[in-house]
Amino acid sequence: MSTYALTDSWTMTRRELSHWARQPVQVAVNLAFPVMLMLMFGYLIGGGRGVSGPYVDYLVPGMLALTMAFGLEGTMIAVTQDLNKGVIDRFRAMPMADGAVLVGRSAADMLQSALVLAVLTGVGYALGWRAHGGLAGFWAAVGLLLLFRFAMLWIGIHLALIAGKPELVQAVQILVWPVGFLSNALATPDSMPDWLGTLVQWNPLSRTATAVRELLGGGAVDTGHVWAAVGWPLGLLAVFFPLAVRKFGRLSK
Repeated sequence: MSTYALTDSWTMTRRELSHWARQPVQVAVNLAFPVMLMLMFGYLIGGGRGVSGPYVDYLVPGMLALTMAFGLEGTMIAVTQDLNKGVIDRFRAMPMADGAVLVGRSAADMLQSALVLAVLTGVGYALGWRAHGGLAGFWAAVGLLLLFRFAMLWIGIHLALIAGKPELVQAVQILVWPVGFLSNALATPDSMPDWLGTLVQWNPLSRTATAVRELLGGGAVDTGHVWAAVGWPLGLLAVFFPLAVRKFGRLSK
């Protein structure tokens, strides 16, 4: 990406960040929702079918991965609102790099996702969870989580450009739910029927959650799990990033 494109993308990122000051309630809700989910599964619903050891050690890494799959509707709605208000048409009429608007929006979302991870990690420590994999394992796990988020984000942006209207985003967002809950984020595949457990194991979110658990757990790390957690998001990005940029480029043609 050229310096010109990076400058345009940073300008659009600052535009998105400026919205945070005017929408503090939405920012607070985005932070509170995953915390409520973690507390609900940790204390109210419980769980841990098939889990050996304390459930909190299984739950916290799974919730970190699950949160990276959810919460896309904020970005999706922002994209569709800009489309319907004519904001993107005005941007496209300016001497701006193609896709800078989308890159700026995704960069702002990634910053918020990093903040969510920090908050959830703090809540996990309050629940008694500890990261035993050392600093290298911790930052490797954070990298995998953010890589997965980045891939999911561009899937969401592409779907938002297809939907075109904010009221259709909720219907499209439902497509993300199977990815989230048909995973090993909250329960082990061993506790499920064989056919369902196989499906869950191949879920990209499960691949990320498994690698993150191993990196944070302090035990043996299967490099195959780590490579799968890298390969799935990169594969998704290779498909949906160019699709989103191409769709954006054709909006006014």
